[in-house]
Amino acid sequence: MNPHIRHRTVQVQGLDVFYREAGSPDAPALLLLHGFPASSRSFRDLMRRLAGTYRVIAPDHIGFGHSARPSTDAFAYTFARLAEITDEFTRLLGLSRFALYVHDYGAPIGWRIAAAHPERVTAIVSQNGNAYLQGLLPGFWAPVHAYVADPGPENEAAVRQALTPEAVRWQYTHGVPDESLLDPDAWLLDTAALARPGSTAAQLRLIRDYGSNLEAYPAFQRYFRESQVPLLAVWGAHDEIFGPEGAHAFRDDLPEAEVHLLPTGHFALETHCAEIADRVADFLARRLPPRPAPSAVGAGSGAAGMVSGTG
Repeated sequence: MNPHIRHRTVQVQGLDVFYREAGSPDAPALLLLHGFPASSRSFRDLMRRLAGTYRVIAPDHIGFGHSARPSTDAFAYTFARLAEITDEFTRLLGLSRFALYVHDYGAPIGWRIAAAHPERVTAIVSQNGNAYLQGLLPGFWAPVHAYVADPGPENEAAVRQALTPEAVRWQYTHGVPDESLLDPDAWLLDTAALARPGSTAAQLRLIRDYGSNLEAYPAFQRYFRESQVPLLAVWGAHDEIFGPEGAHAFRDDLPEAEVHLLPTGHFALETHCAEIADRVADFLARRLPPRPAPSAVGAGSGAAGMVSGTG
């Protein structure tokens, strides 16, 4: 068992990508993709619990955490571009086959990689990460939809509220019956990261691009139907951003998807890490396919445009 987390940086297309890694290099790989407004720190406890069996790797997306924060003039902050960087990151680390664990923003990034390279993704865990319109709760999403449709000053002012300290704290506390279980460092660190020069502009670009994820939902759903990838949805049932209908919707295309709802909110790992780790370990032990010989790994599915930030 190797529970120690290593903290490393690799250059991807000239940009520093920070990542956390634990477990044996020879173990089956699990790639963890974080959400807004967090970083790979979200997975610190989960990684320690799974590192005895899996090689767990969690990068910070560009513009988040300890990864590079180029200006909006120098970098296109779109989900396709973040997926492209993450895809190349996996190749640089030699991840020819891996399972995905996605949360929030990590979901559309992960879906793009999986749809473009289905032969590389062995299984998926989605923790409050949507691929369907079901579960997009209007109280949270109405300002986002308005901003996507018209990124004018009035609509921008509304979505800027999501970047305030109060809104960041709310993302962690809403739907949590016992807030004493929450570590306040989580939202304090996220708030500090959002306050860095250039962060607001980058986050507004990503919010403006969220419509590209909704437009890609049919392609993601087609990937699910055609691949029948093993999928576990482990979900904070009280989430007021991605409601539980988003978890159940996976079964529309993946009838064998496993859905578990937990009595907590959006950042379910902050309160239910032990239970989630147990469910992930059980799911992967049952559903991961046998590891193929290197020659069995294919070259791609022809959907590479899904992860191209320039195409």
